[in-house]
Amino acid sequence: MADPAASLRACDTMVKLLLRNAETRAQHTAYREKDYGIWQSWTWRQAADEVRAFACGLAALGLRRGDKVALIGSNRPQLYWAFDALQSFGGVAVPLYADSVAEEMRFVLEHAEARFAICEDQEQVDKVLSQKPHLPNLAAIVYCNLRGLRHYDQAFLHDLVTVQRQGRDYDKQHPGAFDAAVAQGKGNDVGLIAYTSGTTGNPKGVMLTYDGMIRSARLSCAAEGVREDEEMLAYLPLAWAGDHFFSVAQHHWAGFALNCPESSDTVMLDLKDIGPTHFIAPPPIFESFLTQIHVRIADAGWLKRKAFEYFLAVAGRSGVALLEGRPVGPLDRLWLALGEFTIYGPLKSNLGLSRIRRAYTGGASLGDEVFDFYRGIGINLKQLYGQTECFAYCTLQRDGDVRSDTVGPPCPEVEIRIANDGEVLYRSPGNFVGYYKQDNLTREALEPDGWVHTGDAGFVDERGHVKIIDRAKDVGKLKDGTLFAPQYIENKLKFFSYVKEAVAHGLDREFVGCFVIIDLQAVGNWAEKQGLTYASYQHLASLAPVRELIKGCIEQVNRALAKDRALVGSQIKRFLLLHKELDADDGELTRTRKVRRRIIAERYKPLIDALYSGARQASVESQVRFEDGRVGLLHADLEVSDAKTFPAAGADTAPLGKAA
Repeated sequence: MADPAASLRACDTMVKLLLRNAETRAQHTAYREKDYGIWQSWTWRQAADEVRAFACGLAALGLRRGDKVALIGSNRPQLYWAFDALQSFGGVAVPLYADSVAEEMRFVLEHAEARFAICEDQEQVDKVLSQKPHLPNLAAIVYCNLRGLRHYDQAFLHDLVTVQRQGRDYDKQHPGAFDAAVAQGKGNDVGLIAYTSGTTGNPKGVMLTYDGMIRSARLSCAAEGVREDEEMLAYLPLAWAGDHFFSVAQHHWAGFALNCPESSDTVMLDLKDIGPTHFIAPPPIFESFLTQIHVRIADAGWLKRKAFEYFLAVAGRSGVALLEGRPVGPLDRLWLALGEFTIYGPLKSNLGLSRIRRAYTGGASLGDEVFDFYRGIGINLKQLYGQTECFAYCTLQRDGDVRSDTVGPPCPEVEIRIANDGEVLYRSPGNFVGYYKQDNLTREALEPDGWVHTGDAGFVDERGHVKIIDRAKDVGKLKDGTLFAPQYIENKLKFFSYVKEAVAHGLDREFVGCFVIIDLQAVGNWAEKQGLTYASYQHLASLAPVRELIKGCIEQVNRALAKDRALVGSQIKRFLLLHKELDADDGELTRTRKVRRRIIAERYKPLIDALYSGARQASVESQVRFEDGRVGLLHADLEVSDAKTFPAAGADTAPLGKAA
């Protein structure tokens, strides 16, 4: 009789896991995709057949072991199959962000020396074609969706249907070639080059092995009880290591169903259709959900608003304790049960989160208030901390030991230490082996004994939980020595539904100043109720009542900061409402929506100067990129406002931070 443990040990690459699932879970659903409003399904056996044909088709096109293959598009079964297909013959996957402009793609395609590109549709093909003169290594482009591409006649363009048909012919003509190529793959092979988001400069190509990816998936699934009957919605960028961790590595290891939405515009509807049990979202998603809730409650009648506020208070008081198994009095249990029936249950159902067993957030900070809101209404939301360099496997909060101010203890088999300067270092089973073609940067980040420098400042508390304060380079002091942690201040502000983004300034300054980017939906809804008319985002942000609205939010944050002895001096004294939303296309955010502080500081220097000069107005001219690729200039005259600050309020040690 075959040894199951030995069989698992032999599955040291993703495609071997796929073939194992095709044998052991042949009729279980592996993938679903919503197409024209109807969910289409593929079993593990069917998925393996699709991958085999795809892989042999790539081999027929000339794919060689070690070739770098770019994958560009949204979450589609065909693109997830592409990972397994190209890796079957030893190719290395290089996923790109689908919303990148052509020039951004050029850097990654050129740096990775990609020989193939697998694209979702015409939009992605056109972007690659525009850069092909600069890409001498690019030999072939394969596209999945035929729409708009029927009359493209370049010899190096191939549609997926034809590639798979040629692959089936190749498989017949070369019997055993596919199986031999799969067997040749080993766990220590580099299977993925995931480029970082490029917060401080050009992205770096993080080389990850199958051993690291599969070991991380195995350990995390065991620790969290992830099973084959999970349902997961795959909607996050393919290029993000977090998506690969959940939607590829855990999916292959545990064998659960992966669901791909119809489009990015239908994610919320598709989320309700599926009702996932296993869910991951970055903080902006959870913040967006909360904004939608607040907007809808604001539109509700007086009685419903009062009921929502009352039961929200009950959830904040007792909901988290109940979720974590701590004592809750009988009266509060009764109110929570009534709240579940009238408020929490319908709310979770409306969000598509009523079946959640576990939900995660990571990749950036999530404010305490937002985190506690979801925990309070009964959603088992937990924070994880990781980087592309450890395949997102570093720390994770455990059931029954979740704290809003930490990112949890180290994951199984992960080690954490804090350097003398406060930087967090780790050794993880998911550790990368280096940056592609950047040995000097590898030596800076990865020590010979396996410790990785995170660039994040933090500490380990008395319970073994890791607290991340901020990016180490961003944490500093005001002129008077007060601690300045910009992300912590910004996250406090982003709890308010009216605030979409905030950028705090104050390093080596006399006080903290802040840019606030309003949420168009939430503030627009509020403005309509006030009888205010506006013609654009810029016009809305310039209205005096809107400034007063945001001023009230800032002063609430200042009251909270006044309760922390370490941060009482970092209250926001002056602010302005930025005339435009921060945009990744304009280089102000990364593709994972992290603020590029250096770009902001350079581009909006006149505005920063106005915050600290005492000026009441400031003028700025900023570059904007339109959807058709054109670049223009946007001029604005902005009002600079003062906010009230408060004396120390007597409380003491509010926690400093969360995931960076």
